[in-house]
Amino acid sequence: MPISRIEQRFRNLKEDNRAGLITFITAGDPDQETSLNILKGLPCAGADIIELGMPFSDPMADGPAIQEASIRALKNKMTLSKTLEMVGKFRENDKETPIILMGYYNPIYIYGVDKFLGDANRVGVDGLIIVDLPPEEDSELAIPAKHADIAMIHLATPTTDKNRLERILENGSGFLYYVTIAGITGSAKPDLSPVKGALAGFREISTIPMAIGFGIKSPEDAARFAEFADAVVVGSAIVDVIKNNLEQENLANSVLESRVLSFVGELAQGVRNAR
Repeated sequence: MPISRIEQRFRNLKEDNRAGLITFITAGDPDQETSLNILKGLPCAGADIIELGMPFSDPMADGPAIQEASIRALKNKMTLSKTLEMVGKFRENDKETPIILMGYYNPIYIYGVDKFLGDANRVGVDGLIIVDLPPEEDSELAIPAKHADIAMIHLATPTTDKNRLERILENGSGFLYYVTIAGITGSAKPDLSPVKGALAGFREISTIPMAIGFGIKSPEDAARFAEFADAVVVGSAIVDVIKNNLEQENLANSVLESRVLSFVGELAQGVRNAR
């Protein structure tokens, strides 16, 4: 069985003795063309893995920044089908960068699980993060995804104990996404010490790569966590750069794309200089 893009990327990062930068944007935000241009530019800017948000009308685990991004995308008629098409266009020129689709189960359920997994595999999706599907619901998507060679990345939190982690990892794959704080995305700033301790404990149980997300907003934040994590995830801070470069009626200004990619470059520099 060939090695997955996610596994290969983490192998490469380990050989380079550095953490990876995982960046998040919402598909179709602020419009489909600009969003695709940003997506295509992320690897050269320094993103090692990309999370692409599937716009949803009720993103309950997301803070205001990503909620507003979903609203902008949906107003521009972004759909799950168009999100998959976007991945396919990205794959025309990039065969190596892993892409994870992140979002909620409802759009996938409506699309049809088998059809979705088949289409996702065809266009080059590597993994899924579905925040409202706990491990108890693995039969809904995680197990079918495994058969489709698509990783199901599960979340762990500061309240996750050893028994729960083992349950989470039973059908989880790709990497473990450690949520640094209880709450929504883009909220409070995480404390370093308890996160470091939690990951050390998790590593006694599993060798799966561990990424840290929620509350990482600056190159300095990214660098602090990149000292010991396998990857750091930045989402809301990138989405804020998009928001801050919109004209009236949420139209992209002329420098939006370059400012987003420049910020990602600064994040990447922080991550790569951390060790």
